[in-house]
Order: sequence, then structure tokens, then C-alpha cells
Amino acid sequence: MNWSGKRAVVMGLGHFGGNEAAVRFLCRQGARVLVTDRADATALTEPLQRLAGVPVADYRLGEHRIEDFCRADIVVVNPAVRPGDPFVAAAVEHGAEAITEIEMFWRSCPAKIVGVTGSNGKSTTAAMIAAMLSADGRRAHLGGNIGRSLLDLLPEISAHDCCVLEISSFQLWWMTDAVVGPDIAVVTSFSPNHLDWHGSMGEYQAAKQRLLRFQRATDCTVIDSSNEQLLSWLPTVRGRWIPPVDDRDLPSLAVPGKHNRVNARHAMAAARALGCSEEAMRQGLMGYRGLPQRLELTAEVAGRRFFNDSASTTPESTAVAIEAIEGPLWLIAGGKDKGCNLRQIAEAAARFALGAAYFGSGAERLLRESAAVDSRFPARTFESAAEALRWCFNRSRPGDAIVFSPGCASTDQYRNFRQRGEEFAALVCSLNGQAAPSAASQRASSTA
Repeated sequence: MNWSGKRAVVMGLGHFGGNEAAVRFLCRQGARVLVTDRADATALTEPLQRLAGVPVADYRLGEHRIEDFCRADIVVVNPAVRPGDPFVAAAVEHGAEAITEIEMFWRSCPAKIVGVTGSNGKSTTAAMIAAMLSADGRRAHLGGNIGRSLLDLLPEISAHDCCVLEISSFQLWWMTDAVVGPDIAVVTSFSPNHLDWHGSMGEYQAAKQRLLRFQRATDCTVIDSSNEQLLSWLPTVRGRWIPPVDDRDLPSLAVPGKHNRVNARHAMAAARALGCSEEAMRQGLMGYRGLPQRLELTAEVAGRRFFNDSASTTPESTAVAIEAIEGPLWLIAGGKDKGCNLRQIAEAAARFALGAAYFGSGAERLLRESAAVDSRFPARTFESAAEALRWCFNRSRPGDAIVFSPGCASTDQYRNFRQRGEEFAALVCSLNGQAAPSAASQRASSTA
């Protein structure tokens, strides 16, 4: 791809570094780069500092201007930008190519690519694949939606390496037909998610299935045909279909829960298709310790175990997290309602938890779902996660677990799920060595 001399508009710096890497990449390639973001310079202090010294042609902060897009040859779109965005539409109408950071990397990458998508489990599955490849002595690069752009590493990546990419439905929706592959596609699961963005289940499914549409006959696809939601996907597979390995082939795992064994079954099937040795796969899986903010044991305070599962943004992932924890537990859930089936959280909480504290804009709906499942189940709503944590801490006993697994998006109160998880970890640390806060300071409504 020849970027030299192209007029490139980078639309939104974002919070995970992807478009920052795109800016650096395009400038290295000789493109004339304009960065435009609705946030002002104060809100973008950190990414702007990281881009200091990069020869960006111009910045347009605090607004987008339609004329910038109409003059562009290339528009690098933040995947969170919704379909039908008028600025992107204007650029395309005037002949520009709309592309995402991950597609820029994909089309430039010389290595084999493993693409992992799914409604739940894709981050862990991708990380497990990378762990097994590393145990086999391969150079493995983990990136994509997991929060790390690989564009900055392109000069170091060779044809002998393997890149494992977690890919979201947003990223897949924006991908063009110029994408080829991946060499291995893994679909971990499929259930309603992001319907506020996609508009319907059909559109969401179509976006996910684009990963398979790009493949060739020589590529491989890992799909569990025993999964009713994924059974109908098999006719869309263009390459060689591979089922997940049998559970009996797995070693003992350090990460808890049946869902992680499901993730490992998918990951091992992909690693085996890449030629990893059986011993390397066992060692890689046994040594895998999990990702930050994915059912992560954050601390033990006053005999209580605190689990940070802020990366849980779907009801299904929260339900499996609740089931994975051994012993009595208290649930903290909530955030932005994406139009998903929140009844799953209420049902899992009623079955496994001693009580639930719901926070954020989805709290009232979660409370109604809990009341419908079991009117006697102790559940309350709070404005913030801090208040929800205090309520659970006050009512818990030594030996209990307090599980922060929101099951909803974070953008009603936070920049992203990472900031949400970091705040929770800080709140837990503030409890260390302190008495439980007074219940009189809590503001809540109650079902019981």
C-alpha cells in the first residue's frame, strides 16, 4: 500500500492507542496527516504528549469539519464511529477510502494472522493462543481489540511470526474487501450484544460473519458446531472447519470457571492447526494466569476476596463469572444498557449470590429484572460503583467474595472499561485496613 503524499484524516485518537499508532505509521509512510477529534486539547493531553515530535500536518480539536473530510484521500475511522456517520459518508462520496487501524495493520502484515471474534471469551482465547505459540518457541504478537495496536511493531514482524488479533464486531463492520484471511479464524460464541450500535441481531451477526467471508480455501476456522447459535454459521465457512478440542485433552488451568475451559478448547484447536506441539500447548495453557480485569483477584481485605471483572460488558460474561467463583459472593453490576438481555444477570445472581448492588444508568432495569426473578433477593441500586462496593462490603463476612462484573458498557460514567476497573481497584485498596463505611452514607432504592 502506497501512503506517500496521501491526504489522511485520522478521525478520533481514542483511548487505547490504536489511532495514535495510525498517526505514527502514516507519518512514517510520508502521508500528510490531519488529526481531528471532538475532544479538546485538555482532554487529549496524554495522547498529544505521546505524539509530540511526530510530523503531523495539523490538528483539528474540539470539532470535526466537513471540509476536512471532503478533501481527504484516506480517513482512518475509530471503530466506535457508528454506521452512517455524515463525516465519513462525505469523505467516501468525494472519493476517499475509509479504513481502520486494524485493517491498516492487517493489509501490511507479513506474518500469519489468527483472528479471534465472538460475543464472549475472545480476549482470553486470543491470549491463550499467544501463550501456547510462545511456549512452542514462536514469535507471537497479541493485539487488536484487546487494547494493543501492532502497527508500531510492523518493522519488527517477519513472515515467520504469528499475530493473534482479537477483533470486535465494530472493527469487522468497517473492514473492506481488501482484507485477505485470517489464516486461522476462531469464533468463540454468539449472543445478543451491541444492539444499540448495530441496530438488530441480523446486522450484528452479519458483522461477525465478515471474519469468515475474507478467508480462503487454504485457511482454517474454529467453530463449535454443538453451539446452537453457531451451528447455522457452518455454511459460511470458506476454509477448513475445525471443532474445538475435547475437554479431556485440556490440562489443569490456573484460571477458574467452566467458561475458561471452553476458551481453552477453542485456543488449543487453533494452536494445533498452527502446528504447535502437544507439550507446548499444555505448558502454555497451564502457565496462563489470565488478563487484567477479567475475573482478576484484586485483593483480600478483612477476609473478603475482591474480583475485578470490569472487562465483562455482556450479561453472558457476568453470568459465567458468577458461576465460576467458589463460595459465598456478592455481585456489583451495572453501567450503560446496550439493549441486551439483563435477565441473565438477575437469574445468575439469584442462583449464586447472596445479594447484588446495581449501579449506573442500567441499574433500575437490573433491579426490575431481579424483582421479577425473585422478589426476596437482596438487591439495591446506587448511583456509583463506590456506593455499591460499600453496600456489599458492609453486608459481607470474612470468607465471602465481592465480584465486580458489570455486564454492561462503561461509557455512561467512564471513558472505557479499563478506567472503570482501575477505579474499582483503587476503591478496594482504600478499604484496606479500614472499617466498613457507614451505611448511613449510602443513597439507594431497594427491593428488600
